[in-house]
Amino acid sequence: MKFLAKTLASASLAAAVFAAAPASAQVQGNIAVVNTPLAIAQTNALRTAFQQVGTTYQTQITTIQQRQQQIETLLTQLDTNNDGGLDEAEQAAAQTTPQWQQIQQIEREVGQLTNQIDMARAYALEQILRQYSPTLQQVVTQNQVQMVVAPDSVIYAQPAADMTGKVVAALNTAVPSVQTTPPAGWQPSRQTVSVYQQVQQIFAIAQQQAQQQQAQQPTQQPNGR
Repeated sequence: MKFLAKTLASASLAAAVFAAAPASAQVQGNIAVVNTPLAIAQTNALRTAFQQVGTTYQTQITTIQQRQQQIETLLTQLDTNNDGGLDEAEQAAAQTTPQWQQIQQIEREVGQLTNQIDMARAYALEQILRQYSPTLQQVVTQNQVQMVVAPDSVIYAQPAADMTGKVVAALNTAVPSVQTTPPAGWQPSRQTVSVYQQVQQIFAIAQQQAQQQQAQQPTQQPNGR
């Protein structure tokens, strides 16, 4: 299995999306909004698991970064017109070069290493996902909600209708921790793969926002000047 994921998103970066909505928010009416991928992304168990995977697979992560730099160097060699990219003619010519063969080999290696990391993360996520439905039902019953809808199905809703924070709090209680080592032969379900990809997109957006905020911060001068 190979995920279309942002594997190198660090745990510290992922933490940007772990500030859940207030669990004490009052749900008004019979309809509530819950963002399932965001709720799972915000759980303490997933945050801790991603940190553990980052530590356990640090060698693989470092190797992936090094190999990606090698690919960039090789692509630069194939960019004959120096425009920063490969047009159709350059791509066609590149496929007969030693650099292209080397790129293919490196990409296979990166894919294998990436898959190891993704499998560990997905296994952690799936353990939370197994408890999601009963936990959601518990929150629904406690708040006397008749219908739960996803954010992309809503045209307008009051902030109080968002029950994602309550689900996060309940998941933190139901699943305080998870394992990150998949058993032999384990394969993620389709639902796990789908939610994992959505969670990785959340992390990618958080990374963009963090980078933008950092870029907008004024540079401090020495001695407070």
